[in-house]
Amino acid sequence: MADYDVIIVGAGFAGLYALYKLRKEGYSALLYEAGSGVGGVWYWNRYPGARVDVENLEYSYTFSKELEQDWQWSEQYSSQPELEAYANHVADRFDLKRDIRFGTRVTAMRFDEETDRWSVVTNQGDHVTGQYCVMATGCLSVPKEIDLPGIDNFKGKIYRTSLWPKGGVDFTGKRVGEIGTGSSGIQSIPVIAEQAAHLTVFQRTAAFSMPSQNGPTDPAKVKAWFDNRDKYHQQQRQSAFGLVMSDIAPRSAHDVSDEERRRLYEERWERGGLGIIGTFYDLLTDQKANDTAAEFVREKIRGLIEKPELAKKLLPYGHPIFTKRPCVDSGYFGTFNRDNVTLVDLREEPLETVTETGIRAGGTDYDFDILVLAIGFDAMTGALCNIDIRGRSGVSLKERWSDGPGTYLGLAVAGFPNMFLITGPGSPSVLGNMMAAIEENADWIADCIRYMDERQLTAIDATCEAQYAWVAEVNRAAAATLYPLAKSWYMGDNVAGKKRAFMPYIGGWKKYLDRCDEVAANGYEGFALAPGRATPEMAGQTCSKSTVA
Repeated sequence: MADYDVIIVGAGFAGLYALYKLRKEGYSALLYEAGSGVGGVWYWNRYPGARVDVENLEYSYTFSKELEQDWQWSEQYSSQPELEAYANHVADRFDLKRDIRFGTRVTAMRFDEETDRWSVVTNQGDHVTGQYCVMATGCLSVPKEIDLPGIDNFKGKIYRTSLWPKGGVDFTGKRVGEIGTGSSGIQSIPVIAEQAAHLTVFQRTAAFSMPSQNGPTDPAKVKAWFDNRDKYHQQQRQSAFGLVMSDIAPRSAHDVSDEERRRLYEERWERGGLGIIGTFYDLLTDQKANDTAAEFVREKIRGLIEKPELAKKLLPYGHPIFTKRPCVDSGYFGTFNRDNVTLVDLREEPLETVTETGIRAGGTDYDFDILVLAIGFDAMTGALCNIDIRGRSGVSLKERWSDGPGTYLGLAVAGFPNMFLITGPGSPSVLGNMMAAIEENADWIADCIRYMDERQLTAIDATCEAQYAWVAEVNRAAAATLYPLAKSWYMGDNVAGKKRAFMPYIGGWKKYLDRCDEVAANGYEGFALAPGRATPEMAGQTCSKSTVA
């Protein structure tokens, strides 16, 4: 059995940076990755049109000035191949792959209370121990179970956007049916429509989507970014979502005239991307303010569709804009003007069953050669609950989270000592700049481990009281917004049987980072440390499921 200081799970951008950081601090680390390469979400999600929805100047590592200036992005919003290439460039530049075991999935983890170490087992028969485990498993990494009646009947080919084959798929001359119009569907549909003989899109929920206005990287913009690098990085820390380019303006939607409001929306629409969210500070908290943005985007959608009756089907209603994941597209709505594209609105024509030859919906049979499923993920908790993780007293993480995920700062779970999460539930994560979140979380974890090492402490565990208080803060912040009004994967609504709870933290990026800094500055306040100041408090700590209430 091999022993390490740290075991890391997942070789996406979080795992790669954690490995770099911890190794630089002098710790022995081993990283397990189920795939055959690095990149995480950008390794698995290689469907046609897969693209980042944050400008690359911000969706990049910041820990190395030389790395930032060495890598040149070809577009403002890069596609999957370029993002995967970037991940490989980073891994090769810092010689990370020598400490990564590819094609190896962690299946079980047990915390040994006698040694204060984790025992880790993999599907390849590995059995190793680590003083600490860092879970870099990703927020959108486990596809949700297929929930389509009769799916096993279909005799043609079935592909999932979240598990796309490396060799790609040739749609030439094929009749294709695609289910799902979330981000993956919105990105893949225009590309598939260009290849397929005919594409039929089955829409379960109409989506708000903004144009990326993507184009080649602007050298002047790059120069300005690097000239002001330190200032921009500080601004990221002070912003609402860890983003400079789409930060929230300090004005209400009610404080301007109709004409001025429309002008400001138009300005952000033309700029492209998700920046429209930040046009006014109250779009996520005030329904009437939100309605102005929603109607603006609906008007834009109407203008992109040639047939009014078709446009009506594509207009999103029933939830405030931005409360389901807002999408960024490249020609999505215009795709429905093509002669070889049909929209089936499942609100009007409910899906009855998958047949041997296709799909029956609203009493009509649609025949296909290929089905593409863009049906989403078991977000935030799926990857962690898929591993049999057992903490103190053999308590299962999956069972502990059956009533919803409870964490302290999204970084730790009470009763699971020496296990850290990167961008876990209870952190801002998916509501902002994931790259900035990854670096902030990984730096905090590395500093914590060094603190423990310098004081010869062997275990650190979030206290139940601290976790209760943080979950209450997460819930309070969510309740002050419009997010709970929508059925979304933010709330766990897309997975049958999953407890409804708002999983990320929406209280503000700056507020979150300030709290993390405060906890560290106060000697890791809210944690019990052993064999240091709080050993009795830690002993036998398991907490109740009400930690997440």
